[in-house]
Amino acid sequence: MRFKCIYSIALLVVVSNLSAHCEFQTLAHLKPQANDKTQGRAVVELLRRLLGNRSRVLRISTQHRFRYYQNVCTQSYSTVWWDWPRWQREIDWMALNGINLPLAFTGQEALWQEVYLSLGLNQTEIDHFFTGPAFLAWNRMGNLFQWGGPLPQSWHVKQLYLQFKILDRMRSFGMLPVLPAFSGIVPQGIARLFPKANVTKLAPWSHFNCSYSCAYTLDPRDPLFRSIGSLFLSQLVKQFGTDHIYNTDTFNEMTPTSSDPTYLSAVSRAVFDTMTSVDHRAIWLMQGWLFVFDTAFWKPAQIQALLHGVPIGRMIVLDLFAESTPAFSLTKSFYGQPFIWCMLHNFGGNSGLFGTVESINSGPFDALAFPNSTLVGLGLAPEGIEQNPVVYELMSELAWRKEPVNLAKWVSLYAVRRYGSTHENLTAAWRLLFGSIYNCTVPHYKNHNHSPLVHRPSLHKTTEVWYQRADLYEAWRLLYQAAWPLMAQETFRYDLVDVTREVLQLLTTDYYREIRDAFQAQKLPELLTAGGVLVYDLLPELERLLSSDGHFLLGTWLERAHSLALDEAEARLYDMNARNQITLWGPEGNILDYASKEWGGLMEDYYSQRWSLFVNTLVECLERGRPFRQDAFNQAVFQVEKGFVFNKRKYPSKPQGDTYDIVSRIFLKYYPQALERLK
Repeated sequence: MRFKCIYSIALLVVVSNLSAHCEFQTLAHLKPQANDKTQGRAVVELLRRLLGNRSRVLRISTQHRFRYYQNVCTQSYSTVWWDWPRWQREIDWMALNGINLPLAFTGQEALWQEVYLSLGLNQTEIDHFFTGPAFLAWNRMGNLFQWGGPLPQSWHVKQLYLQFKILDRMRSFGMLPVLPAFSGIVPQGIARLFPKANVTKLAPWSHFNCSYSCAYTLDPRDPLFRSIGSLFLSQLVKQFGTDHIYNTDTFNEMTPTSSDPTYLSAVSRAVFDTMTSVDHRAIWLMQGWLFVFDTAFWKPAQIQALLHGVPIGRMIVLDLFAESTPAFSLTKSFYGQPFIWCMLHNFGGNSGLFGTVESINSGPFDALAFPNSTLVGLGLAPEGIEQNPVVYELMSELAWRKEPVNLAKWVSLYAVRRYGSTHENLTAAWRLLFGSIYNCTVPHYKNHNHSPLVHRPSLHKTTEVWYQRADLYEAWRLLYQAAWPLMAQETFRYDLVDVTREVLQLLTTDYYREIRDAFQAQKLPELLTAGGVLVYDLLPELERLLSSDGHFLLGTWLERAHSLALDEAEARLYDMNARNQITLWGPEGNILDYASKEWGGLMEDYYSQRWSLFVNTLVECLERGRPFRQDAFNQAVFQVEKGFVFNKRKYPSKPQGDTYDIVSRIFLKYYPQALERLK
């Protein structure tokens, strides 16, 4: 959905200003494999796919060597079930926006399986190690093993075939795909085969216990580390070729065994040496997330030691969450290592309007002007995509700007481009949204959706928002009043549904407050009224709204998962992976509601069922004079949540109902209430 609005404008054939950062001589060898003729042919084919004969080509240059794309988590939160047509659309979108440094992690488990079999592990040990498809991102980073698995052999074959096509298309556009490298995480069976190896069992990750966490890690200074890493990278380069950039993250959300700078430097040196033992031109691309995730451990001495274990210029650091918590300014521009300023924006692929447009607009230019800046590019690093297209449009464009944009003017033009209409309501609505809900200025704010709607109910939910509610309601009114002639536009329908969804999410918070306050004041009539409206009207209306647009359907997510299965057993496995990740995230709700989505089907059978149980429980407590016990409710609602994961229900993958009629009914019913609540 993010690329739809670009179809109506000329395609940009982008040219990097390679001399802008000539001080990093070690990066000069990073060049596209495809020659100019091949890249030109790929662009022409792209133009024909998207625009037919309506296109022309415009050449512009950029001061940024790299335009990076993806987060290691995107592979699980968004792209896990993609087939080649969907990947082709995404790579087209990358080309349209000048992306030249994308992650390319698909299919690596097939190669790891071959490596581990060659070392002597048996299939059972390997099956015990890999997670299911929806959780592979955290298996690759050493956070999880086994959960959601085992991986079927058909998965390896299909993903390997897909990776060949992905790499071929990326390279045809002159992109430099980033391939994976060895971080030291190994199956438990390695300790059986090599009993003298320096293998350490890690502490539990997040809210998991050692049943699925506490992975085994091989000390990078152990000779076996280089042996395994070289085996994998040799196999990788043989199968996939290489553009000499490799990603691995040694301490992702895990505390190292020692804070000794000598140790940390030795670790990074060993990881890099493993890369160069196979590819002497290797560059290590590392996520800088660890430095902002665990500031208690990563002090200047530790950060500098890890970074300086690699020769200056042979590592590129992703300043992953720079729009909120930039690390470059705290590390003297990563102590000399090149870095890419990244916008993370979204955690878990959550639904919900959100942005930090002022920070996004100024941050890259602040990084460029920073004393002795080692900035070599800008990047998009969301954990999950297919949400908030305007934010990614803005960030992508900034790579081609020499100074910040006028946000009010920019978003006005965005409205015209996106809908092909100059209706004043559209520009007014987007200006309101950009000045409010898309301009969060709360320091270090993380875009998890904090709305009570998408979290397990309790009496202690967060209800504050970072913007003026009146601005959202007014933007909604403006869009609705301009809607009728624009409903044939896919981009407009999407935005109308998304803004209406956000309004109902906000109204859910209001009703939640009334439910909570009525219960605490022991006012049963008020509790019944607020709870009744929420459970029997607002949430069903939200379900109907979401079900009317193809971009908000649970059935699409599940259908994609099922399409990869060869038999019923695989279909059940993939179905469980797909459902669990967006709800319980683990066997016991270990990372509950982290990857929350507001989709038709999910709203009816998951969120609404939880809220119904919550309201009914509160009513029963008041009627019987009992206190509300959260622990008892959690046990009861867990059965509802788990029931959804295994209900086997088939959900529609095609929209149902008339969006305009549904929005009209919701607007006429709830807009006056929304204004009344502002008083």
